[in-house]
Amino acid sequence: MIGRLNHVAIAVPDLDAAIATYRDVLGAKVSKPVAQPAHGVTVVFIELPNTKIELLHPLGEKSPIQGFLDKNATGGIHHVCYEVEDILAARDKLKAEGMRVLGDGEPKIGAHDKPVLFLHPKDFNGTLVELEQA
Repeated sequence: MIGRLNHVAIAVPDLDAAIATYRDVLGAKVSKPVAQPAHGVTVVFIELPNTKIELLHPLGEKSPIQGFLDKNATGGIHHVCYEVEDILAARDKLKAEGMRVLGDGEPKIGAHDKPVLFLHPKDFNGTLVELEQA
């Protein structure tokens, strides 16, 4: 069911410092920051030959990333994102297997302008999983 790894998301307390590390120290291609108000984050993508790293920084006081950073002050891996061919079929299969889809269970438009869903970390060995329509 799952396809390729789309990205690994890292919550960062200082977006400019994280950008500088990836761009200046590691020599990576770094996108411009993009605000995602519907998700309460600002995102930056680090382009790698085989996948991406997504830097997440809180946008607004109610950002879900702020809660993560309150518990992990230096930041850390927030989630992994896998591509799926059919997000609705994937959702239905996972629910039939007893997996929990977060929110109302309906896909939302993510940072790549494609439908996404998040799966409960307790069902995936403590890892928050995002599924993105390929």
